Amino acid sequence: MAATTVESPTERSARLAAEPWQHAGSSGSGVTGTIASFREIWEQRRLLGLLTRRELKSRYKDSAGGFLWSLARPLTQLFIYYLVIGEFLSAARNIENFAIYIFAGLTVYTLFSEIVGAGTGSIIANAGLVKKVYLPREIFPLAAVGSALFNFVIQLAILIIASLVLGTLSFGPQLLFGVGALMLILVWATAIGLLLSALNVYLRDIQYLVEVVLLLLMWGSPILYSWQMVADRVPAWLLEIYVNNPITLAVLGFQEAFWSEASNGVPLPHLALRMGIALAIGIVAFLGAQRVFSRLQGDFAQEL
Repeated sequence: MAATTVESPTERSARLAAEPWQHAGSSGSGVTGTIASFREIWEQRRLLGLLTRRELKSRYKDSAGGFLWSLARPLTQLFIYYLVIGEFLSAARNIENFAIYIFAGLTVYTLFSEIVGAGTGSIIANAGLVKKVYLPREIFPLAAVGSALFNFVIQLAILIIASLVLGTLSFGPQLLFGVGALMLILVWATAIGLLLSALNVYLRDIQYLVEVVLLLLMWGSPILYSWQMVADRVPAWLLEIYVNNPITLAVLGFQEAFWSEASNGVPLPHLALRMGIALAIGIVAFLGAQRVFSRLQGDFAQEL
């Protein structure tokens, strides 16, 4: 029977020091690094699906209403805004089909808000997994995207039914604005959520700042008022900054798809072109955010 040699601490340290250094992130930089990261995410797509389902189940665990609670907040907001701002403050007199107008904007903005909000805290929320095993950490913010999309589909179904009942929805080319708005929100919200999720590991105040900024962005978007009201009150250069904001463009795109045609809405000039440019810039921003995330993820386990 062969004798078992016990490795001394000094010998073990020397052996480990001789091993080549291996980074815990994706290899490569620039385009090659991005492609490698996407390949890793694709290989872990089953895990991504499991994390998305886990997040949905944990959100409504042990509740009798289940996923129906995902409608509670937007429908409550719709009721309050319609009653207080629409009726008490008479905003509904200036905007036809005011309920659809509000709900169209709320639906697309809620998607943005949930992706950014949940994505920002996703790495910290999954600290146990991050510290124990290696996997592409982008999966955690992307799981937040999947969860938000599920809630979005439910709200979108309600919006479509309400639009059909009230006669503001017609099947035509204007629905492409809704598709463009969805793409715009997904690209920009995922880019922002990915970047902030990495920064939040090193500076925990980020997640609290995001809550405040999301609230300001909602009131800064033409959800409860029209963009023409802004045009009447700000200089031309500031108006251009406002209307070219990707969130504003997405809200206007959804309103164009579900509300404008039957409600004498005034479309923003060159809306399709503006959305296309914002989408192209958003793709570049997403790729940049992914590279920053890739650079920062190497120290996640130590920071957590």
